[in-house]
Amino acid sequence: MAEPIRVAIAGHRGKVGSVLAASLTGEPGIEYVGGVGHGDDLAAFLHEKRPRAFIDFTRPSEALHNALAAIASGASPVVGTTGLSSADIDKVETACHEKNVGGIVAPNFAIGAVLMMHLADIAAPLFDAVEIIEMHHAAKLDAPSGTALSTARRLAARRKEKPFAHRKAEKETLAGTRGGEEGGVAVHSVRLPGFVADQEVIFGLPGQTLTIAHRTTSREAYVPGVVLAIRRVTAEPRFYRGLDELLGLRIG
Repeated sequence: MAEPIRVAIAGHRGKVGSVLAASLTGEPGIEYVGGVGHGDDLAAFLHEKRPRAFIDFTRPSEALHNALAAIASGASPVVGTTGLSSADIDKVETACHEKNVGGIVAPNFAIGAVLMMHLADIAAPLFDAVEIIEMHHAAKLDAPSGTALSTARRLAARRKEKPFAHRKAEKETLAGTRGGEEGGVAVHSVRLPGFVADQEVIFGLPGQTLTIAHRTTSREAYVPGVVLAIRRVTAEPRFYRGLDELLGLRIG
């Protein structure tokens, strides 16, 4: 019988981390060895617990350091913290290659959200305009969300030499009303109590619209994707930029 995969979590007391900690405790083939928080001795924790996979749902200011420390100890990083720069992700990938361990940095581990982005990729070449509305809980630190920004960049890339048309108001009586813009894709952020993480991608053509939406009713939505990632990155020394890449859903 194979040894269970030893898994640790940074941010185990947070909204997502606490759900993951509870779920991993009963997951077949996985041994949850504990969590580490802000101010704890990360090096000592990694030396003592010896995880094979190290999950991070913390803050952008901490996630890169956590991931690099985990990799140095031989653990595969599974990073769900949003707000990391492309340069930060490059550093994580390089470190994984040098240590010959697998890893993943993903803006969203909800399988439904990944499929939403995939379906939006398919629709992008067929519509002239698109806007994104993302809705999260009031305590979310970044805006727009990592998922919304990743979606906008992917949709813009699909259009290549024919960018989306983003019509701005002739008179904007309230600054920012038309949202932020990334490659002709407008992005609007809503922050309210009651939401977890929702997103709509709305495409438009004369006489019609197409809406692709994903709703998250609880943070348990992230568990299946994280578990899948744990099993994959500990099985092979490959680095993934997004759960869609791990699922084989990337276009182009």
